[in-house]
Amino acid sequence: MVESSHRGILYGVSVGPGDPELMTLQAVRRLQSCPVIAAPQTKSGQMLALEIAQGAVDLTGKTIVPLHFPMSRNGDTLREAHTQAAEMLRHHLDAGQDVAMLNLGDVSVYATFGYLQEILQAEGYETRMLAGVPSFCASAARLNQPLTAGMDEPLTIAPGGSADEVLDNAGSKVLMKTGRQLPQTLAVLAAHGKLEHSAMVCNCGLPNEEVWPDLSQYEAARPAGYFATILVKE
Repeated sequence: MVESSHRGILYGVSVGPGDPELMTLQAVRRLQSCPVIAAPQTKSGQMLALEIAQGAVDLTGKTIVPLHFPMSRNGDTLREAHTQAAEMLRHHLDAGQDVAMLNLGDVSVYATFGYLQEILQAEGYETRMLAGVPSFCASAARLNQPLTAGMDEPLTIAPGGSADEVLDNAGSKVLMKTGRQLPQTLAVLAAHGKLEHSAMVCNCGLPNEEVWPDLSQYEAARPAGYFATILVKE
């Protein structure tokens, strides 16, 4: 086993929701210094987090490690994918190379990095997280509206599938990653009388960005894509 003092460090680097200008200076500098860049890759070969990072940092000469995470809810399938990804990173860490794993939005919010971090930390590897701009903050800015109305108003952040459980909570609500279940989410919003008070930004900061300030005007059957964030105001 490689001694911990000779191992590289695994960094979870946030690249923001889409616009490279929303990457932090800390993220840029870390990507410049790390010899190995790891990024999720879809079945079609797209590496969106890498594309965003390349808009802010010259990654020429870096070792790029594609990571494959299936879009599955099966626990065994996901655990196997996380274990395989950790093994790929372990190879570079044991060689004394620092690895920057790219994460859309902020690395602490619904990020795959946490699974690999748990695996590798348990084996004695050092990990560090670099904060970034989460999609719901960027979406609020794009809509030119505050997330909260005052210092005493709570803010609830939940996956779109949990809408029915949180919509009656006090304060504003954020529903993340709602695209694939948008018709159901819109139906829940309507049932709770929240549709006209809801806005959505799809692919925030990307070339195919869409902004919908009033979801009562949105056709439920219209595809929204995976990266859809809904903001529900009181």
